[in-house]
Amino acid sequence: MVTTQPAAPTAPALLLTAAELLALPDDDYRYELVRGKLIRMPPPGWRHGRAVVRVASRLDRFVDEKQLGIVLAESGYHLEWEPDTVRAPDVSFISAARLPPSEFPHAYPTLAPDLAVEVLSPSERPGARREKMRDYFAAGTRLVWEIDPAQRTITVYRSAHDGTPLAAADELTGAEVLPGFVCRVGELIP
Repeated sequence: MVTTQPAAPTAPALLLTAAELLALPDDDYRYELVRGKLIRMPPPGWRHGRAVVRVASRLDRFVDEKQLGIVLAESGYHLEWEPDTVRAPDVSFISAARLPPSEFPHAYPTLAPDLAVEVLSPSERPGARREKMRDYFAAGTRLVWEIDPAQRTITVYRSAHDGTPLAAADELTGAEVLPGFVCRVGELIP
């Protein structure tokens, strides 16, 4: 007769807080925190980096000229608590009216960006992208641009489920989040 031993209980996964994420040593990877679980992302490739620079510089000039708020690159936002979620869009915009009283807090700001820009990487899974989109909109983000450098497209989301794809020749606008911002998609994607 064969007897089986009960499986040893597994320890529950250690959940981190936003403060613990901020205190991690720099190891050249990017991290996000999703309901307390640490998500490690490899350094982005050339296409990704180039798209981030083009979008960030174009947005920063526009926002600065109009004094609309601030544009940030690869900065974390504390979107959920207990367990904590910290998302770091590739580029983001916060309107002047919503800026925290202290200009640049050391901790992650406890607000969602008005605009989050995500540049897709080849390794990114569709399920993870949908989850990220839900997190942004649930926390109060009003507009998300999802850039696909390989396809040279931008999908504009006004809700987690409402995506409008734009091709290189199409015009991208800031809608009500960045009134007056207009450029061709192809100008942002190398």
